[in-house]
Amino acid sequence: MDTSAARNNILARIRAAQGRGPEPTAGERDAAQSYMESHPRGPRPPLPDDLVGHFAERAIQMASTVDTVDALTDVPAAARRYLSEKALPVQAIAWQTLQGFAWADAGLSVEFRKPHDTDKVGFTGCFCAIAESGTLVLLSGPETYASAALLPETHIAIVPASRIVGCHEDAFDLIRSERGELPRASNFVSGPSRTADIEQSLVLGAHGPYRVHAIIVRGA
Repeated sequence: MDTSAARNNILARIRAAQGRGPEPTAGERDAAQSYMESHPRGPRPPLPDDLVGHFAERAIQMASTVDTVDALTDVPAAARRYLSEKALPVQAIAWQTLQGFAWADAGLSVEFRKPHDTDKVGFTGCFCAIAESGTLVLLSGPETYASAALLPETHIAIVPASRIVGCHEDAFDLIRSERGELPRASNFVSGPSRTADIEQSLVLGAHGPYRVHAIIVRGA
């Protein structure tokens, strides 16, 4: 049983215990939406007009690295430059949604599949990015597998400037307006994986990538 089916079964049992049907009715959904719209949100920090610059600044503070290019066609060369500077492999896996890029022309060997344990570099796009915290928002799907950003040691994300929003609330608003509901996996990535559980010493790459590199595309 996949996790979506398991989650739905759990929620259906909770609803049954409340004397309700297994799926929310249209009236229940409308009531929930009305509740959210009628209740004011809590205070949010002020943000500058330049969300792109603020996202880059906050991402760097979270130990990500950032590059900026003018167009989507510039992404493969920027990725190759980053990998070469870090002496990292030029072999990678990627989301299937990224097949249209000229990776080979930039000297990169990219396979569009889920990663294996031996894959060192993973390319993804993002649903959106959050300027407030330098966070990438990744929504899973058949062509946008979550593992591409979690298993490889190096995660390179393509971030269209037009998809950078101010706060987390804005990101959830965008998900609701464009997707209706969250997919099976929603990952909010704020820099490399880290932990300080052992003797309070910060260790990067503990539960995911050692490196997160965002390539911001101003013309997208």
